Amino acid sequence: MNLNIVLYQPEIPQNTGNIARTCVLTNSKLHLIKPLGFSLDEKHLKRAGLDYWQYLDLEIHESYEDFREKYKEGNFYLSTTKRSKIYTDIEFKKGDFIIFGRESSGVPEYIREDIANGCIRVPMIESSTRSLNLSNTVALVAYEALRQLDFPNMK
Repeated sequence: MNLNIVLYQPEIPQNTGNIARTCVLTNSKLHLIKPLGFSLDEKHLKRAGLDYWQYLDLEIHESYEDFREKYKEGNFYLSTTKRSKIYTDIEFKKGDFIIFGRESSGVPEYIREDIANGCIRVPMIESSTRSLNLSNTVALVAYEALRQLDFPNMK
């Protein structure tokens, strides 16, 4: 396993399906933190993930607290629009946890505080819009981390 991709309370099944496909093709584990904004049986989720579901390393957590109780050790990063450190400034390591918030509102402040030193952002122009699409952001950050790791076991 190369990376741990963590989605905090994802809301849009198509995004999660796309991210699941990215995880399979990058040998990354996908963690979903409840509550989810959809059913794991939803057709849009399955369609976006195509026939990759059988290959996905997936773990579902009841809450952020349950996730952190299980995973106390390791490097944790949080992609957020509310901090200044850019994702390319990080020296990623194999097995790192990269957390992404829900599409509509990100993560609560207590999670940003929990991972204060690991908050990263993707640069964007200043505008009245919120941010890039979640699945695009996951792909950008994951592939930068994998580039730094010299794309382990990837052709």
